Amino acid sequence: MAIAAKIRLGVAEAHEVHKRISSALAARGKNPWVLIGGPPCQAYSLVGRSRRRGECRAKFESDEKHLLYKQYLQIIHDHRPAVFVMENVKGILSAKLGGDRIFSRICNDLAAEGYDLYGLNGKEPRSTELFGNGGWDPSMFVVRSEDYGIPQARHRVFIVGLSREYFPGKVSPSAVQLLASGRQVTVEETIRDMPEIWSGLSSDRGDTVGWLKARDRGLKKAGYSRVASTMMPEAGHGGRFIAGKTPVSFKREWFNDARIKGVIQHESRTHMDGDVSRYAFAAAVAPQYGCSPSIHDFPKALLPAHKNVHSDEGETIPFADRFRVQMFGGPSTTITSHISKDGHYYIHPDPEQARSLTVREAARLQTFPDNYFFEGPRTQQYHQVGNAVPPLLAHQIAAIVHRLL
Repeated sequence: MAIAAKIRLGVAEAHEVHKRISSALAARGKNPWVLIGGPPCQAYSLVGRSRRRGECRAKFESDEKHLLYKQYLQIIHDHRPAVFVMENVKGILSAKLGGDRIFSRICNDLAAEGYDLYGLNGKEPRSTELFGNGGWDPSMFVVRSEDYGIPQARHRVFIVGLSREYFPGKVSPSAVQLLASGRQVTVEETIRDMPEIWSGLSSDRGDTVGWLKARDRGLKKAGYSRVASTMMPEAGHGGRFIAGKTPVSFKREWFNDARIKGVIQHESRTHMDGDVSRYAFAAAVAPQYGCSPSIHDFPKALLPAHKNVHSDEGETIPFADRFRVQMFGGPSTTITSHISKDGHYYIHPDPEQARSLTVREAARLQTFPDNYFFEGPRTQQYHQVGNAVPPLLAHQIAAIVHRLL
């Protein structure tokens, strides 16, 4: 039984959370149930910690978000799920609080509730002082999504807890193991056949001539050998719905829904003319380099007018990879909620489109089926996509839990 309503999980809301769970479980009788979730991850993310480096340590360590896992722990303590699955960012493995690793603290607290802890990669659970501060081997809990058929290099921590009450005998790690896909799924397989669209300019979305000039400026700097089309794509800027077939060569039975008769939420945001040029340049040179170019590879004429782009000789330029092409030949980089802010990290690999990924393209890389509709303004849609566990990965994890029960 799912609890459909969204409730903020914090100290003030704990009573309401427990009340709703109690009500839902009462309707189930004594059937085993599963808890799936994870504490908010801003306190543990490497990017978040980097941004907060200037804060005083006392303020950082007093942030209640560090210990929100205790609300999750309280649910486990009060309601005793047969299985729980906790997910978080990889940064949780190195995060410290009061000099101790927060991850070891979490594992020790979970185990103390009467649960054996497992990872999803088949490694034998073990607790050894070799790993310090509680001794949990962090490598057993890391899941590399690209190894399991997800077209995205997304590395996250998953802890599976099995109640000793429901599983009194030792469970083999192989019973709690994701099966590797044997190959990595590419961006090309996932979004290549989406309708071609163009972004338009922030200053004037309908300025065809200005957009073409900006795009071709970037293509020229890249020495683009093909003759770029000067015809605007039939789908224009895209939209909430575009009629026509949108095949995907990877797992069509998972993505496609014949009832839709088209594609939804495939609309480009606008870009400044300078960014259009940079996106075109980056996408054009990426196949030549075999990777997305760094800011050092951009010609001076295409560098953004930011102070931290220019440095004295020998100095490191921060965020040198600020323009990142999602190349056709391999999985994408991690789709995060940052995609809602700008498209610099999510440049479409087709240089002639010279734009960032749409909500639907990002959703495809996250493995949302094509019939999944994202509510709210586009910024919120990107947030929903970026903050999710890839549904195809979640499906595989759910199948493991189902077999265990």
